[in-house]
Amino acid sequence: MTQYDCVIIGAGHNGLVAAAYLGRAGKKVCVLERRHILGGCTSTEELYPGFKLNPAAYVISLFPPAIISELGLKEHGLAILPRNPSSFTPLLDGRSLLLGHDDAANLREIGKFSARDAENYPKYDSMLTQIAAALEPIMLSPAPGMPPRPIRDLGKWWLYRKAFKQLGSQWRTAFELFTAPATRILNRFFESEPLRATIATDAIIGAMAAPSTPGSAYVLLHHVMGETGGKRGVWAYIRGGVGGLADALEKVCLAANVEIRRNAEVVRINMLGSEVAGVTLADGTEIAAKTVASCIDGNQTFLKLLGAVYLPDEFAEQVRRLDYSSASAKVNLALDGLPDFNTGTTPREIALRGTTHLCPDLEYIERAFDDAKYGRPSQSPVLEMTMASMVDDTLAPPGKHVASIFVQYAPYKLADGDWDDQRREAFADRCIDILAQYAPNIKSLILHRHVATPADMERTYGLTGGNIMQGSMTLDQLGPMRLDYRTPVRGLYLCGAATHPGGGIMGICGRNAARAMLRG
Repeated sequence: MTQYDCVIIGAGHNGLVAAAYLGRAGKKVCVLERRHILGGCTSTEELYPGFKLNPAAYVISLFPPAIISELGLKEHGLAILPRNPSSFTPLLDGRSLLLGHDDAANLREIGKFSARDAENYPKYDSMLTQIAAALEPIMLSPAPGMPPRPIRDLGKWWLYRKAFKQLGSQWRTAFELFTAPATRILNRFFESEPLRATIATDAIIGAMAAPSTPGSAYVLLHHVMGETGGKRGVWAYIRGGVGGLADALEKVCLAANVEIRRNAEVVRINMLGSEVAGVTLADGTEIAAKTVASCIDGNQTFLKLLGAVYLPDEFAEQVRRLDYSSASAKVNLALDGLPDFNTGTTPREIALRGTTHLCPDLEYIERAFDDAKYGRPSQSPVLEMTMASMVDDTLAPPGKHVASIFVQYAPYKLADGDWDDQRREAFADRCIDILAQYAPNIKSLILHRHVATPADMERTYGLTGGNIMQGSMTLDQLGPMRLDYRTPVRGLYLCGAATHPGGGIMGICGRNAARAMLRG
């Protein structure tokens, strides 16, 4: 039997990043992916002839330039396509808010709704930029352990001290962002509903929370931590779809002699005494390895593949208590043309390059969440639609388009039964009906439709509860409180979003896990 230095469970982008670093360090690595395609949630699939869709993740910003450079991803085909404008929020009365990378143009747009908001927007942007810059070293580095380990974690705690010092008078605001509802921040700076609602969507993505929920402000901050083209908070597409990242990472891995196996489902992590010995696949194949790194979440790794019997009681209880609450769904469309949104004086070909937000005010978002918290899909869900084909002509045939609609709220746990085909399609119909209020021709354009509820996300990607962050991004599950790369089981590591700094297309979890494994 071949003995590997490391077997990695799951070929999500974090698993591939970890494999690339380990392979380039000379380790013998095998990546095992249970599906036929690499990337996990960062995959692109030609679900319908000629149309490449992103079934789950769809934009990139949080992926650090350092990883792109260290792994030579651009040389291996990764092409990032910035979006400008970045945001379009239409209203049913014909008005709209268009935001992009031109600061002066943004202020003119915001000023149409509120002169005060136009004055405060640069202050808000500066506040987030300053805090994000101070926290960036903490995001890029492993979190210290809890309870504190004075000697081992001295350098990590020093980073926290430096960040605190760099924040200066902003430290109170930073603490507020970690603990307070997003509405507290938004209401302090802004008064116009279209602007507040547009920004508030960043506070609820992937969260079972409303903007008024304590802790939602951190999700707001988390989504401006990244950068594109040197500008913080700018989101982009990947040429060929988000799966282009997995394609580039695969090339790096293969160049480093990493073995990648598709259709290789791991059903058990094998133990020899108190140490990891490898894994067993669904077909009975056993693969021996000195270490195993799991790119999937803590519940799947520890309670399903390993078994609580191998865990310290306290740690097993911590894993059982992890919050995987989720209420995010996706509706992906293959379109026969361009939706006829009213974009005013801006051509639709330009206005629809970024994210189209269909949520007119904060109350609309709160009402959508009210349904979800009682176990009902939102009667009027929040929709965020991107059309990457407006920027990337490789995704659809000429004259046709793909649309990716991120939907809040579709709770994983329903009050009266489970998600089935009828419920799924009825909810998708509701989303399309709302979309049609803004773009009346949308129904006539739909050639194909792909819908994924949290239950579908769980089945397809192995995400407990359909949680795209591999665990809620709340203060009790952030930083030192998130699962560590090293686990209590000797030879077993985590390398996915279950670890610090959490969810999103970041790659940091995989990079830090690889470094931990190389240190031993």
